Amino acid sequence: MKFAVIVFPGSNCDRDMYHAVKEVLHEEADLVWYQNSNLESYDGILLPGGFSYGDYLRSGAIAASSDVMVQVREHAAKGKPVLGVCNGFQILTEAGLLPGSLMRNKTLSFMCHQEELIVDNNETIFTAGYEKGEIVRFPIAHGEGNYFCDQATLATLKANNQIVFSYRNNPNGSTANIAGITNKQGNVLGMMPHPERAVEALLGSADGLMLFQSIVQNWRESSYVTNV
Repeated sequence: MKFAVIVFPGSNCDRDMYHAVKEVLHEEADLVWYQNSNLESYDGILLPGGFSYGDYLRSGAIAASSDVMVQVREHAAKGKPVLGVCNGFQILTEAGLLPGSLMRNKTLSFMCHQEELIVDNNETIFTAGYEKGEIVRFPIAHGEGNYFCDQATLATLKANNQIVFSYRNNPNGSTANIAGITNKQGNVLGMMPHPERAVEALLGSADGLMLFQSIVQNWRESSYVTNV
């Protein structure tokens, strides 16, 4: 499987994402500068964390309007996997690929520590390797990770089983303890915690590795069916 890790001015978790896929998972991966918008040869798109464009206007707002996001939308429309982590999640909401928005943490301060998450939905291409209700540990590192949506949107997210991860002990004030959601089709995941920083025990947790393994396993099964 071949991944594109999109790099914007101000991205700072792109190497973490690349390392997780290339060096730990041993799959193909390229760091793709945001101005190189030809993503046709890639099977999966990864939007890493950081401070794209210095978080001017709103976190992810400028990156969301860049040309490469046209390609990301087309990629998502084809049903291919798109994962946005931290700033990547913010970009996905600003681009309209996921509902809701990310606001300042309830403490109005930057947070950087391990958090326990609950796997609420293990029937996605990202979480198929987990058990429903499983507790996993991923680090968070954000100042604007407070997920907000109105009650109608929350009802839709629950009805469609789009809430994939929730915080066991909500650190930032997110609506309904939400840590990660998918689109209705289930092929676009946005989450504030960092699975790419939890792929080796040396990092304090290897619980994030299963997320990437789930993506690859789903792709291999889908590719097998397509090629038979």
